[in-house]
Amino acid sequence: MIPFAAIAATNASPLVIVTARDGEAADGCLVGFSTQCSIDPVRYLVCLSNANRTYDLARRAPVLIVHTLRDAVLDRALARLFGGETEFEVDKLSQCQWDEGPGGAPVLRGLDWFAGRVLDQVDLGDHTGFMLAVEASGSAARVDEAPLTYIEMRDLEAGNPA
Repeated sequence: MIPFAAIAATNASPLVIVTARDGEAADGCLVGFSTQCSIDPVRYLVCLSNANRTYDLARRAPVLIVHTLRDAVLDRALARLFGGETEFEVDKLSQCQWDEGPGGAPVLRGLDWFAGRVLDQVDLGDHTGFMLAVEASGSAARVDEAPLTYIEMRDLEAGNPA
């Protein structure tokens, strides 16, 4: 029998970067577990590792920003920054360009994004699921480009291993 971990490692799940602001502090992290989970009303589920500083902020944040990543040089660099570094050691936001978005959360420049009001938080083991009501979005006009997936970034060593 093939172990579940081997099967899951071949999953081509799209990667996203989630940013949050809890009033004072802001941060972001690379996320491999997320999906739209309702059409009407529009709902999105994003699962944050409980080991991330972003998780600590998201628990108190009214809004999370979800940035879609494409298979491009800029996006790969951002995936390495937000997935390979930890805010416990490195100020990731000082190393990229961003603007203040809904709820004061950082919106990373050059990426498609949407903002969601946090409706609920669900314990999922070593991750917590944040149910978002999508309320705003912005486009870098890159929606036709292929998504960056876990498979393309599988060599990334996580800054906060879950």
